[in-house]
Amino acid sequence: MPDIMPTKVNQIFVNLPVRDLPASMAFFRALGFDFNPQFTDANAACLVLGENFYAMLLVEDFFSGFSKLPVPDNAAGKEVLVALSVDSRAVVEDLVARAIAAGGTAPRPAQDHGFMYGHGFEDMDGHVWEFFHMSVMPDQR
Repeated sequence: MPDIMPTKVNQIFVNLPVRDLPASMAFFRALGFDFNPQFTDANAACLVLGENFYAMLLVEDFFSGFSKLPVPDNAAGKEVLVALSVDSRAVVEDLVARAIAAGGTAPRPAQDHGFMYGHGFEDMDGHVWEFFHMSVMPDQR
């Protein structure tokens, strides 16, 4: 069997349903994030999380066009937790504080595991965003 190169992706676009797109955009702008206008319209907004990292905030009706399944009720359960690495513990706390000030909630206290510190928030649509700082990064073979 020939050697197979490991698969690596170039970009990630996480698609999330939202009830009120302008309100969701204002929320994330309050955290210091911006949107790519090329991929933003009345149905969707491309949230720029970092170089090659994006979240597509999709109006629920538009989101429904990509799946035969109903949009989940985030109050009843979670399908995904978005976890994002940042440069420091201070950045983690700053983002959570800004999220709470902008109307988000912190579903649990910060977690300090020694090598990793994390804290997160729920946005107005119930999506969980976990930010963490790792003092030791995993091997990336």
